[in-house]
Amino acid sequence: MKWINVRRTVTRGFINFWRNGWVSLATVLVMVLTLFVVGALFFSNVMLTSALDQIQNKVDVSVYFKTSAGEEEILAIKSSLEKLGEVKSVEYISREEALRQFEARHKDNALIGQSLEELGENPLGASLNIKAKDPAQFESITRFLEAEAFENAVDKINYRQNQVVIERLGNLLSASRALGAGITIVLAGIAILVAFNTIRLAIYTSRDEISIMRLVGADNSFIRGPFLVEGVIHGILASLTALIILWPLAAWLGPKAEKFFGGPNLYDYYFSNFVFLFFMLLAVGVALGVISALIATRRYLRV
Repeated sequence: MKWINVRRTVTRGFINFWRNGWVSLATVLVMVLTLFVVGALFFSNVMLTSALDQIQNKVDVSVYFKTSAGEEEILAIKSSLEKLGEVKSVEYISREEALRQFEARHKDNALIGQSLEELGENPLGASLNIKAKDPAQFESITRFLEAEAFENAVDKINYRQNQVVIERLGNLLSASRALGAGITIVLAGIAILVAFNTIRLAIYTSRDEISIMRLVGADNSFIRGPFLVEGVIHGILASLTALIILWPLAAWLGPKAEKFFGGPNLYDYYFSNFVFLFFMLLAVGVALGVISALIATRRYLRV
């Protein structure tokens, strides 16, 4: 008996879908647009994250130590930094290495070379190059280094000179993610509204049948079932269509995006993450369909 009820519910859901014809098609197309944007945002997030990661890897804060600071003291500070949750990596540049790098950068400048020879000693101090897990965390790392315990060893921290660039990078990351989330929410709202009206039309078309089912004692879940199935059909068809449309888009954009952003090839990324992308779009599509159906049926079944 239970299996018969399930089969009837699914059958009625398909009948409702075909009965609404062009309205069902319009609903699916709006949901396709929403899911296409979700997929496109997924791809754009991959490209943007890759590009920003490359920029972020080039952003660091350098701590320059006084020439009087001993190597053991500097390595102890390095160890303390590495224990901070905000720190991604710390590179130690010794006084000797700093001098070699300085000489290499100015090898064509005879005046600088002569000046170093006349000094007779290494005028450069050791340094630490620090990379943070997030650009916004450089502020707290700098405050840690500006503590009174390190003032006898630390000569200069270049965070303040780079602060504007670091803050802009952090703001760009936050703004891009917020924009993507905002567009998705707006389109999801439109899709739910359109699907809601489609289900409402199906309920109106079946109003006599629903009234008869109520008279013979059918409960709300039994009446609601076919309309939920219709919502699921909308979501499945929309997710599959969006996934198919994303395929040529990834093929066309793949080489161009890889060359411009320097990240992964989107076409290769599409296939390597196909299963995840499929289930993500399917879950979002079915959720949109079911939510719109629940809202529509709840409104009717309260009457």
